Amino acid sequence: MAQTRGYTRASALGPISGFVEDRGGRIARVFERVDLPLGILDAPDMPLPLAEQFKVLHSAGREIGDPYFGARLGRLVRIEKLSAFGRWVSLSPTLGSAIDRSNRGLNRFLQTGTRLRLVSGNGVSRWSIEFLDPGYEGRFQNELLGVSYLIDTLRCFLGRSWVPDLVRVTGTRSNQAAALEQIFCAPVLAGSAVPAIEFRTALLATARPGDGGGWQAFTSSEERIPDAAPESEVVALIGLAMLEGYPKIDWIASKLGMTRRTLQRRLGEQGLTFSELLDEQMRNRAVRLLQQQGLSVTDVAYKLGYSDPAHFSRAFAKWSGMPPRAFRGHVA
Repeated sequence: MAQTRGYTRASALGPISGFVEDRGGRIARVFERVDLPLGILDAPDMPLPLAEQFKVLHSAGREIGDPYFGARLGRLVRIEKLSAFGRWVSLSPTLGSAIDRSNRGLNRFLQTGTRLRLVSGNGVSRWSIEFLDPGYEGRFQNELLGVSYLIDTLRCFLGRSWVPDLVRVTGTRSNQAAALEQIFCAPVLAGSAVPAIEFRTALLATARPGDGGGWQAFTSSEERIPDAAPESEVVALIGLAMLEGYPKIDWIASKLGMTRRTLQRRLGEQGLTFSELLDEQMRNRAVRLLQQQGLSVTDVAYKLGYSDPAHFSRAFAKWSGMPPRAFRGHVA
């Protein structure tokens, strides 16, 4: 399968902030190093380019000097905290149905550029997670984190003390398997084609303890994960940039691995311009903020990255046909 740029949700980073700080690192420096807004940690459902998550994990490992950061962070992750989709998976009636939900729904609701696969034979099942995104820096750390989410999914049904019969990893460094065995508390085989865990096939029939979620369909109000269309990706990155200030086209182009001119050309091929997409997203966020109690128009302007509230008022009037104070009176 060809490699494609993937997206995930910020919730996939798990409790990374406290984990780094508790070990003497600075989470702000981790995000500064990869040029991402720290505010994404307060927006767990926000779409994030998968390659950027790779970089965050690499930066965090560098920050605290841990070559197996993804695995150690993975000991703390919980599938039920991995967005509404993760909670739905954790409430499956059986382990087998949880894996089926994960495999069928991952690319639609949580993370693209990733393939989950379950293969069973001779009483052994292997559940693998393959990252198709071309991002390289931090890939191994992300693979360790991904395997940890697979393990936690099984623990929802088999108990917190359960460990796999075998953990497969892609790395081939000397003594790597031995170091990871101490973290996973399970046998580790290095040099595998894709990360995976192995366990007895009979476990797939294990029912969830307590009251499971049944076979209800998945529903969520979360923003959809971007597809490969330029408009979808740019809109997602505009939302990410707005966490820190006024979005800049050069920053968004760099996160897409292209020049400003190339981005403008690709949008133009779809009959779009960056300024049009930006205005739409800025207006949408301004409307949401203006509907919140306790925020003045000046507060809203600053949150949107305007240094002068008057500039925001003029922009909002252009977008909506009325100034922000009049809009508030209209919707009150």
